[in-house]
Amino acid sequence: MRRAVVLIALLLLLPGVPTALAADDRPTVRLSKSQAGTGGSLTVTGDGWRGRALLMILICGQSVPSRGVPGGTNSCANADGRAVTTDAEGRFRGRLPVAEPPVPCPCVVHVATVTGPKAMADAVFQVAGHAVEPLPAEAAGGRLSVLDDTRLDGSSGLLTWFGAPPTRELVLTVGNIGTEPVRNPVFQVGSAHGVFAPQWDERQWRGTLAPGRKTRIRLPVELTGGAHGDYTVSLKYGGKVLAEQPWRVGRPWGVTLFWVLVCLVVPAALFRAGMAVVDRVRPPRTRIAGPRLPRLPRLPRFPGLARRLPVKRPAEPPPAHQPAPTLPWFTPDRAPGPADGPPTSRTTPTRKGPT
Repeated sequence: MRRAVVLIALLLLLPGVPTALAADDRPTVRLSKSQAGTGGSLTVTGDGWRGRALLMILICGQSVPSRGVPGGTNSCANADGRAVTTDAEGRFRGRLPVAEPPVPCPCVVHVATVTGPKAMADAVFQVAGHAVEPLPAEAAGGRLSVLDDTRLDGSSGLLTWFGAPPTRELVLTVGNIGTEPVRNPVFQVGSAHGVFAPQWDERQWRGTLAPGRKTRIRLPVELTGGAHGDYTVSLKYGGKVLAEQPWRVGRPWGVTLFWVLVCLVVPAALFRAGMAVVDRVRPPRTRIAGPRLPRLPRLPRFPGLARRLPVKRPAEPPPAHQPAPTLPWFTPDRAPGPADGPPTSRTTPTRKGPT
């Protein structure tokens, strides 16, 4: 029992064991058929991928699993590719139609991630009836290889927010693993939007890299004006893709704000200009001639008279609950006496004159 424990500890300390364990964790691809003709289909399964990752499955020519796809997606049947999504455990299963790639075989079924961290795997496949040619020999002399992870340096400014082309610098360390020096290498930098093929631009690095030496290089990367979304920046040298880096570009909201203002200001300006033209073109107003009426003479004003005249106020109506007063009627036998009040008139006796 002790010997077994000691043996396991020694194996773990060996430098080759971590590499073997890491190799087992790499994503794998399995095919239901190793050969099929055009018009057929095969089932592609895989394991060890990132969970919920979007993958692209292609049939590529002039490729072997040990060398990958030297020509990039230009040597693949892109029109007949299929996209699949892995499950939570990193497994997938999909059907792929068999199509002839644009270059001769040997061929592989190439599976690679579309977004996020890059991962890829290849499986040997033979397209029946398709031409087969030997792979081109690798060029002798200096060979460049990426020694560490790449990154994009830089940030977006105010002009980028208004639709200016986004720019970055692709920074990476390369080493010469060949036997001859490399002088003024010309790299190809490509940018791809989503699942589309990258557009390559040549970038030359000035300098000489001796065998066994390494250096850090910076290459400019520029997108088109108004670009936004998920992009992938790739670096290729000697027909081989050396590195890939994802780049998420924000939306230029300044352009949207500009068009909103245009939609509000331009109609208002056109309306005001149209009203000004209408005011200038419209004829002036003319008065209609008609019979003149004679002027009435002005009445004289007497301000003092209005003050002297009494103001006749309207009588107030009696209240509704009191009856209106009536005039008294008297008869000869019921005339008011002294007790009732003072007499209304005093009578004097008539004197008789001489008869």
